Amino acid sequence: MQQPIVDVSINNAREVLDASMQKLVLFQFWSARSEGCTQLSPVLEKIVRQYPNQLLLARVDCDNEPDLAMQFGVQSLPTVMMIKQGRPVDGFAGVETEQAILAKLAAYLPKPEDDLLAQAEALLAAQDYAGAYPLLKDAMALAPERSDIKVWLADAAVSLGQLPQAEALLAEIKLAEQDALYKTVQAKLQLAKEAADTPEIQALEAALAKDSANNQLKEQLAIQYQAVQRSEEALALLLTILQQDLNFGGSKKLYLDILAALPKGDSVASQYRRKLYSLLY
Repeated sequence: MQQPIVDVSINNAREVLDASMQKLVLFQFWSARSEGCTQLSPVLEKIVRQYPNQLLLARVDCDNEPDLAMQFGVQSLPTVMMIKQGRPVDGFAGVETEQAILAKLAAYLPKPEDDLLAQAEALLAAQDYAGAYPLLKDAMALAPERSDIKVWLADAAVSLGQLPQAEALLAEIKLAEQDALYKTVQAKLQLAKEAADTPEIQALEAALAKDSANNQLKEQLAIQYQAVQRSEEALALLLTILQQDLNFGGSKKLYLDILAALPKGDSVASQYRRKLYSLLY
């Protein structure tokens, strides 16, 4: 059935019940003579139109179909029966608020985090990691216990060079939840870590270890870090320079450029933006 709202009679009742194999059917038993039915109908219609792929409103006019109402055992109006896979799973009699009805339907409706995850997965498939990242952050805020969201966020973080964040996210995944996706992202993280430790970086790190106050070396190393997307380490180095001299070389510009390049909602960007503001103001 394509329409989210249908009128039910003896002739199409079986077809409507068959539709409950794919979606939740709300059988609404009503009468134009009932004030409660008049109040409830627009609420049900609003909800069903918001979720046409998950819900079907099957309206039974009890004045015209008394036998059908009798078969369902309806004793008062309005009555709503929730049918899934041919069986009643819930329902109510009388007028309910929109919030109360949505609470009953919660188990059958897509959760906000699922919608965000679906959008993010499409962007990840298109390699739009910067676009997927804030959606995944929002999804994880809504459902922090979801391991699948954490793994997808780790995947985006790896692609954006946020390796410490990705590593921290993957460390939270329990052994029983370490599926094929987890192993793929873990391998991707390992490759990224190896690629991010270049000979140039190793040489600069060794030189800085011997001359830890050398701001020129720090700036050069920060540039190399950013070249391999080690943004947090680059910002940390540049901050130590700016704490001593706000106008040293191109450190301030590089710092701001790195912040601008980080994805929307990134916690590292927020942290280092606050630190810079505290220096400036």
